[in-house]
Amino acid sequence: MKVLGIDEAGRGPVIGAMIMAGVMINEGEEHLLEGSKDSKMLAHPIRLELDKKIKESTEYKIIEVSPEEIDDALANPDMNLNWLEAHKQAELINALKPDKAIIDCPSPNLAAFEAYIRNLLDNKKTELIVEHKADEKYITSSAASILAKVRREEIVSEIKEKYGNTGSGYPADPNTKKFIAENWDKCPEIFRKSWSTYKKVVENKGQKKLF
Repeated sequence: MKVLGIDEAGRGPVIGAMIMAGVMINEGEEHLLEGSKDSKMLAHPIRLELDKKIKESTEYKIIEVSPEEIDDALANPDMNLNWLEAHKQAELINALKPDKAIIDCPSPNLAAFEAYIRNLLDNKKTELIVEHKADEKYITSSAASILAKVRREEIVSEIKEKYGNTGSGYPADPNTKKFIAENWDKCPEIFRKSWSTYKKVVENKGQKKLF
C-alpha cells in the first residue's frame, strides 16, 4: 500500500509563496524517513540533511503557490485559504496516486474538509486520513513538512538576495514591516496584497499622497 503524507509551509507570511509538499512511501518503509519530525521542531541544518535523504528514498512532489494565486483565491467569494489548500492537496494526491493520503487539516471542520477534497480526487476510493497536527503524528506528513519548509526557506533566501532584508516574511516581524513600508510598490510580485499588513501600508501611503 502506498501512503502519502501532505503538509504545507508558509501559509501565514505576507511575503513569498506558500509551499505544499507530498511524500509517498510503501507502508512498512517508515524507516526510510527516520529522524523526520514536524519541521518546526528541527534546526535548519538537520532539515537540510533530512530533505536530501527524503528526496533520495521516496516519491515526492512540491507545489509552489504564488502570492498572486493566493490573492486571486481570496478575492473569489467561493474560495478561501483552506479551500485553496484543499485544491493543492488534491493536486498532490492526483499526481502521486497513493492508496492512502494523510492530510494535515487547516480547517476546524474535519468532515467538511475531507468531503471537499474527496470531491476533487480522480480516484474517489483513495483512503483519506484528515487530522489536525498530522505532521506531529505521522512520519510521512513530518517528512512532507520538512520538504515544504526547506523549499520555503530557499525562496525567502532568493527574495532577500534579489530585494534586500525582507525579514522572515511574517506580518509580526519588524524587518518585514519595514521592508513593506519602503518597497510596497517596487516589487509587487512578492507580496500577498490581500494581507491586512500590506493593505494598511498601501492605505497609509494613499492618505499621505492626498495631503
